[in-house]
Amino acid sequence: MNFDLDDLCAFVAVADRGSFRAAATALHLSQPALSRRVEKLEGALGFRLFERTTRKVELNALGRSFMPKARHVLHELESALLGMTDLSDRLRGQVTVACVPSAVGSFVANALTVFHRQYPGIQVRLVDDSATEILLAVARAEADFGISYLGTQEPDLEFQPLVQEDFVLACLPTHPLARQPSVRWADLAQHECVMLAPGSGNRMLIDQALASLPARPAWSCEVRHVPALVSLVEAGIGVGPVPRFAIAQGSQGRLASVPLVEPTVVRTMGTIKRRGRPLPAAAQAFHALLLGQARPAGPEPAAAAR
Repeated sequence: MNFDLDDLCAFVAVADRGSFRAAATALHLSQPALSRRVEKLEGALGFRLFERTTRKVELNALGRSFMPKARHVLHELESALLGMTDLSDRLRGQVTVACVPSAVGSFVANALTVFHRQYPGIQVRLVDDSATEILLAVARAEADFGISYLGTQEPDLEFQPLVQEDFVLACLPTHPLARQPSVRWADLAQHECVMLAPGSGNRMLIDQALASLPARPAWSCEVRHVPALVSLVEAGIGVGPVPRFAIAQGSQGRLASVPLVEPTVVRTMGTIKRRGRPLPAAAQAFHALLLGQARPAGPEPAAAAR
């Protein structure tokens, strides 16, 4: 049959994304070039694989039957490449990872350092975004996989835990609460407090954990993203609850972190990918490295001025 692996890759990319335009972008091809590859494959097979309308592209019955075979061929080839001792010299490509910002400085950057040393031919594109947007990016195949704390309840996504982190109180070292061994959530009502806005993944976790408290922390300022909250605390606007990893090394000496208790609120950071869909070889290599470097589960010890 007169087709090659590039044609199979084009077919799988279109089937995964339901769009020639999105598949062309992912493969760094023009849309006409991608269409020619799919047409070449269909010509070699002797039947059409897609039902095309003005709004969407879907696999037809023959396409759905052929899809597992195409995936098997590509997966076997990638597995063979991953088993080669000179993989670092042979493996090429680009990995797109959607990642919550607080994970970048805490452990993703270290993993990238090791990864680039092992696989210098692979480019990694980090898309730092909110937890909700990361779920959408993975579900839409706009990212190979994601790193987030949401996704455990999504039936079409597979969540693999990496690390756990507790929420701490971020405050200036000169603030009276900075000298406390711990702070109760209820005590925040007595202080100027910066809070994450409703609708964010972190705020959802906090609201669920504090649902049984008779009084919620009052806030004097509200923001959508954790980095903005950290910046306002550094500016002396107030104190605020943040995931421990959010107080990065860049804040060392400028902020203190105090454990928040009654209750202790913990989030689990992990990788998310589409269930039943093997990752491309380059993405699988980075995913495996992250899992291999995962820290033991459980909150880190309290650390001041992080």
